[in-house]
Amino acid sequence: MSVTESVEKNNIIFGPINSRRFGMSLGIDLSPSHKQCNFDCLYCELAPAATVDHQSKTISVDEIISQLKQHLNDKIDVITLTANGEPTLYPYLDQLIDEINKIKGSTQTLILTNSAMLTDEKVYASLLKLDQVKLSLDAITPEVFKKIDRPHHNINIDALVSKVQQFSKEYTGKLFIEILFVHGLNDSKEEVAKLNDVLLSIDAFRIDLGTIDRPPAYPVMGISYKELYELSHLFDSSLPIHIASRVHAEANNSHYSDDEIINTLDKRPLTMSDIELLFDEDSRKRLEKLLEEDKLSIKKLDNLEFIIPSENSKRKRVK
Repeated sequence: MSVTESVEKNNIIFGPINSRRFGMSLGIDLSPSHKQCNFDCLYCELAPAATVDHQSKTISVDEIISQLKQHLNDKIDVITLTANGEPTLYPYLDQLIDEINKIKGSTQTLILTNSAMLTDEKVYASLLKLDQVKLSLDAITPEVFKKIDRPHHNINIDALVSKVQQFSKEYTGKLFIEILFVHGLNDSKEEVAKLNDVLLSIDAFRIDLGTIDRPPAYPVMGISYKELYELSHLFDSSLPIHIASRVHAEANNSHYSDDEIINTLDKRPLTMSDIELLFDEDSRKRLEKLLEEDKLSIKKLDNLEFIIPSENSKRKRVK
């Protein structure tokens, strides 16, 4: 039986935080008292903890909604459901989403989840009610999945992947997939190839590639921004890949000719932040000239703007 406990409001509602990926975000922590998660990921910024398959301590829907009403305003782009752990373990998630939908107005709802609870039909149905869903998918190979995400004993990666694929076909909101790379674990060409094959069967609005940018729970390392960029080219060019991590990124300052710029952007569209890190000054000026000549175009994707060859501006991936 879950125990409902009173929690200080500042521990439940946090922000708003200006997220480059999702806009102005007001967060709701569904496990403010302590970590409650069905994963114990090597890269997690929270301290290591035994995995669980349910929340032993919960907060009430009424308490969350009461605090949310005090902080919600028309400047908030997204209400983000998250947790010290996994938000889909919250036992009253469906009721909470219904109550948020009654008061949110034009504000979008978003959940950040590790995907594992999609195998629970009740959770699956609840997530369909949200405007945006961000699912994590760090590995496909069972051995790599167990090493990096350290899941609860009853979680099977094949079943998880099957539900992510199914959800992507049924869900009508914006679906984001996030892959976090850890040095020496899931950054091999073989694992990326398996991720690529699965991603081609998923209808995602955007796929974010990231790495460790906060002190991790265990002694593991991330990969460099340059390595992330190189890994991005191993994915099929039809996939909506975005390099998310830029913390501690080192400038590459490479030189690109006009043809090389167009060819690079054809294979993998980049944001201006990417270009500032990857291109030298002369190449950036050359890119600006290509934009002025309409050989390159800007494609807006939610809160991000990508530079693409103009001839590709009407090209869409066939689902």
